[in-house]
Order: sequence, then C-alpha cells, then structure tokens
Amino acid sequence: MPDEKVFPSPSVVDDGGSVLSFQDSPKKDFDPDPNFREPENPDSTEKKTSRKKELLEFRCRVEDAILCGYILGKSKGKFNSNSLREISLWGVPLLPSNNHQGTDVVLMKFLKAKDFKVAEAFNMLLRTLKWRREFGVEGICDEEFDSRFEELGCIDGKDRLGRPVWYSVLGGFKNREMCKNAFGTEAKCEEFVRWKVQTMENGVGKLGFKPGEVDSILQIIDLKNSPSVKELRSLNKKIGPIFQENYPEIITRNIYINVPFWYYVRYALQSQSKSKFVFARPPRVTQTLLKYISPENLPVQYGGLKRENDNEFSPDDKALILSVGSGTRQSLQIPAVEAGVTVVWDATVVGFDVSYKEEFIPDDDCSYNVLLQNERKMKESARNSFYIYEPGRIVITIDNATSKNKKIFFRNKSKPTLPVYVSK
Repeated sequence: MPDEKVFPSPSVVDDGGSVLSFQDSPKKDFDPDPNFREPENPDSTEKKTSRKKELLEFRCRVEDAILCGYILGKSKGKFNSNSLREISLWGVPLLPSNNHQGTDVVLMKFLKAKDFKVAEAFNMLLRTLKWRREFGVEGICDEEFDSRFEELGCIDGKDRLGRPVWYSVLGGFKNREMCKNAFGTEAKCEEFVRWKVQTMENGVGKLGFKPGEVDSILQIIDLKNSPSVKELRSLNKKIGPIFQENYPEIITRNIYINVPFWYYVRYALQSQSKSKFVFARPPRVTQTLLKYISPENLPVQYGGLKRENDNEFSPDDKALILSVGSGTRQSLQIPAVEAGVTVVWDATVVGFDVSYKEEFIPDDDCSYNVLLQNERKMKESARNSFYIYEPGRIVITIDNATSKNKKIFFRNKSKPTLPVYVSK
C-alpha cells in the first residue's frame, strides 16, 4: 500500500469569510513550565565552586566505601572489593574511578536531596543500597501482581522535555469495598507496595542518567473519584517515604489533577514547595497538563489526542492549534483534492463547551453535501474519518458561544483506500 500522506494545510473561515491560519505551536497559548522555556538562573561562581568540591568529596567517600568493602554495610568480609567494583544503581556504575558518564548524575541527585550535605547524602546512598538488597528490587520488574492494580496507573508517554509520565489514577478503587478487597490483608498491602516499586523501576529504566539526557519522571496524580478511606491513606504514607528516601530527585514534579475542593484547601493552599507540586481543579485539568505535555502525548481522557493502540496517529503526528474567540463561529476546511482516499482527523478543545459539526461538501455543485456529524456540544476529543469519492472539502464548524476564547488542537491525514463496495 502506498505511504500515507497529509493533505494540504487546512484553513479556517470565520463568519466574515476571511481565512484564518493555524499557529504552528502552542508556545504563546499555555505558558509552559519555565523549565521548558529556559534554564534556571545560573548559580553564582562561588556556589558552583562549592558544589564541585562537595561532589568531589562525595565521589571520594563512595570510592573509598566500595574499594574498602563497606558500601553495603559492615558484613565481616561477606562482600569483597573485587565484586563491589561492579556495584551499580539504576543501571549506572557507582565506582567513580570507572569514569562512567552517569555516575556524577546519580550522585548529584543524592546531594541535591540533602541540600549538598555530603555526610547526609552518603548515608542516604548507603541506606538506599541496603533497602534495595533487603526489599529485593533486582528482578522486581519480572514479577506479576493483581491485575486490578493496572487500573491505578502506569507509565505512559513523554512530557515536553521527553521525560516519562507516570499516571497514578486513585479513582481505580471507587468504593470502600473494592479497597478492602484489595488492601484488606497485610499480604495484599505488601503486594501493592511492590507493584508501585515495580512501576517506579519501569520508569527509571526509561531514563538516561548521562549529561544532557532525561533523568527524571513527571508524575500525574488523578484524584477523580478517589476514595477517602484509611487503607489507601495508610498505604500512601508507607509508599511516600520509600520513594522519597530511595529515589531522590527522580520525580521532578507531582501534578495533582481533579482535586476536590476540600483537598485543594487543605493541601494545595498550604503547599510550601510550588516547584515540586502543582494542583489543578477539574475545570483546569487540560489547560494545566498542556503546560507540561503536548496534545499528541496527552491521553484523550484528559483532553488530549493520545489514544491507546492507535492505528491512525502517533505522537510524531503533530497537531496544529486554532484560537476561536468568544462568541464567534468558525469553519475549519480540509481540502480533499482527489478521490480514492480516506481522510482521518483528530480534534480537541481545551475546556470543551463548544458546538461542533462535520460535513463533506463536494466541489461539484450538482452533488449533495454529506452530513458527517450533527451539530452537538463537544464534551470529549473527537475523531472521525470519511472516504473521499469525489473532490471536495471536509468542513468542521465550531461555534464558541462562551465568554472565553477557546484553543482547539487539530491534525489530519489521508490514506489510499478501496471503496467499501469493492470486494477482495
């Protein structure tokens, strides 16, 4: 089958008949996280020099602990320096004299977590290595757990900086009975904790730990329909310290979405770390997530264009953006210049709450228009397709009767197709 191709760029016509062009990117529309725009303000020369000294001291301590055989604790000769030379963390060798590019990246995470206090960072590293040995982290990615845990999230896609995105969906257990069935015994609780660690390890496996590569994860915590029960709260209190103590600086930011009002008042307004925690009430979920994740990588349930097992589009199929002013009605036109192809398109509106209509209009005035979608309120991301039997254009009409401007993301492509009435 011939390669798929993209039709000429669509245009937009407003009520006055003028053609409005798409913007090439959403840079001016969503105020992305400052980290996406430019690096943080550089440290002073004195501070940089100090941090180099602290890193050098940390390297020396780690080198000595490995070569002298006590990096895993004083075990009366159980571990020898030859075997410890190969010790690694997150796939990165820890012996500094091996000159692996990722060693300093890993060590810096422990230093940052302890505000560059070398002794505390070193002890934290020792505790992490001990915990991984006692918890049995090696091989945990091959373990199988209760299939119901899959409803509670996964690593899926990347953010605008290429970091893995971890979706934690607390609404997977919507009532007390489901929580009790899953977490009612100590064994089930332990299984859940190991599943969470497995998910973290899967995310860490996607990181580079080399200068210039991605070395952290963005986490999205969805509180929609989340149960407020003691079992889940106690588990979160147990899991939180595990990640904080053993995966320092791996989660770059936690974005809480669909935050209930009581939760927002209790936690969001009192949060002291605005750079690490972001809170979004239900009306601002899509707008917030688009600051960090492109529409092509944002799942449709959050207002994006990403669908599971998508055979039509991939994250490489970039969306264009259209701004529709309040109280205006505009028509997006996709030229269909040749017959014998199927046009496929995606569209999503930030915040939805607009009217949406689709139709095919042939170039031949003697042919009939084809209504593809009756005008309706848009409440979710839209996808549709149409087989082109004669030249014309697909017209998508968007009526924004609200008092706010709306942002619409759109993409389309075509693929050669046999007509439905042709048998094989």
